[in-house]
Amino acid sequence: MAALVAALDQASKWWIVTSVMVPERQIEVTSFFNIVMVWNRGVSFGLFGDSPAAMVWVLTGVSVVIVTVLGVWMRRTSRLWVAAALGAVIGGAVGNVIDRLYYGAVADFLDFHVGQWHWPAFNLADSAIVLGVAVLMVDAFIAAEE
Repeated sequence: MAALVAALDQASKWWIVTSVMVPERQIEVTSFFNIVMVWNRGVSFGLFGDSPAAMVWVLTGVSVVIVTVLGVWMRRTSRLWVAAALGAVIGGAVGNVIDRLYYGAVADFLDFHVGQWHWPAFNLADSAIVLGVAVLMVDAFIAAEE
């Protein structure tokens, strides 16, 4: 799961960066969804985006530690859904780390909005992380009731 998520994420970003967003612009797909090009140098929602260039290495290091811990958890679990969810989170984190190391920022391009209110742009890696964490939370609630 981790390898699949990372590969799909990187393939989608390669296509967006090298083809779709040349030149960079906003593409209106529907009344609530655009494709845009946003380079996120920080973490979620651009937090720490104005930090020094060394932040790339700090965020990469933190991600490697998190991926390692999640990998140990994944190897120890006997629950298929938990392993798949952890794989999604790991794959998403690896996809974003690759961006940080290659571009110095994470390529975000999915822009959902209602009128003038826009959710922060994100990518497939971010989606995999959110879905993986959601599955882990549901599993934790189910396990607590058993």
